[in-house]
Amino acid sequence: MGSDLYFKMDGFVEGQNEGKVFHGFFGRQGGVSHGIYSSLNCGPGSDDDPQAVRDNRRIVAQAAGCDVESLLSLHQVHGNACVTVDTLYDPYERPKADAHVTDQVGIALGVLTADCTPILFHGHKDNGAPVIGAAHAGWGGALKGASASVVEAMIALGASPESIVACIGPCISQASYEVSDDFLAPFTAEDADHKSFFIPSVRKGHMMFDLAGYNGLKARKAGVARVLIKELDTYFNEEDFFSYRRTTHRSEGDYGRQISVIKIN
Repeated sequence: MGSDLYFKMDGFVEGQNEGKVFHGFFGRQGGVSHGIYSSLNCGPGSDDDPQAVRDNRRIVAQAAGCDVESLLSLHQVHGNACVTVDTLYDPYERPKADAHVTDQVGIALGVLTADCTPILFHGHKDNGAPVIGAAHAGWGGALKGASASVVEAMIALGASPESIVACIGPCISQASYEVSDDFLAPFTAEDADHKSFFIPSVRKGHMMFDLAGYNGLKARKAGVARVLIKELDTYFNEEDFFSYRRTTHRSEGDYGRQISVIKIN
């Protein structure tokens, strides 16, 4: 995957086709939803108009070069379970998992986020055939090893370990992600050096957490050969991204979800 996975076109964030694989991080612009869901809300778990969500997913599917039934997402539970997808399923009967992989042409793997980290994976078999994956990794999924689950599943499908690369998409940045001091404990219990992903906050008893950086380290420890990080803050950039934390701070009640997609052409 190249370094330009993310760019704007026609008012919304679109991906690109790169040979055998389409990949892209979509933002909040370019859809049909209104109000707090404006406008490319792709989350069926939100309280948005279900028809608007379907129409938004159709817009994304068209950009990815598939029909909307081929755009699959998950019932995300902030864990590390990874599903191997070999056939289409009802997009609204989603398995409970936070990652999925496939080697099948035409199946678009999507993950939904609103501050958590979307990670897209690409590798290939010895014969050059692509193997792809997508993970939703908030702090819980990252700590539990979501990236490692994807790498393991891709290798099980025949991907050469040295071929696997990953790109970390828009998520809440360290400058926006304040946590309490006790949040640090499970990360340093895993490795004392993980304290480097935390810096002091201006508020006593709090720190700022580098979620993207931590996910990058976890992906590399899982064996990913190359990791790209898109430094795009979902909390700060309200025009382009939905944010759970921003919505919570405003007591808005609900929030939209942007989608990140990868597909073998």
